Amino acid sequence: VQLVESGGGSVQAGGSLRLSCTTSHLSIDSYCMAFFREAPGNEREGVAAISSVGHDPVYGDSVKGRAIISRDNAKNTVYLEMNNLKPDDTGMYTCAALQAPCVASVVPDQYEIWGQGTQVTVS
Repeated sequence: VQLVESGGGSVQAGGSLRLSCTTSHLSIDSYCMAFFREAPGNEREGVAAISSVGHDPVYGDSVKGRAIISRDNAKNTVYLEMNNLKPDDTGMYTCAALQAPCVASVVPDQYEIWGQGTQVTVS
């Protein structure tokens, strides 16, 4: 099973982007979904997570107020919008899924299914 991220790229500081995560191998409406990021030399960091029904989004401290996670279960897709991007937001952004029952969390260890990631570079 694979999740597929898209929407990464190079962005100037202060800009915005929207990442998407989708899959054709499972129905995400039975999963909590999350985005994590990892930069060279840094540990994996939780960015945002959302429950299976779209409630109770959770955000990492470094992106609070600048990120919005949402989901469209009809399209089997999760989105991460980030605004006012900073160079520290640079990294490989990876989508992950945790089967319900679940609580949205930005702790990576409990997630079961992962994508390959999409690179975001902020300069």
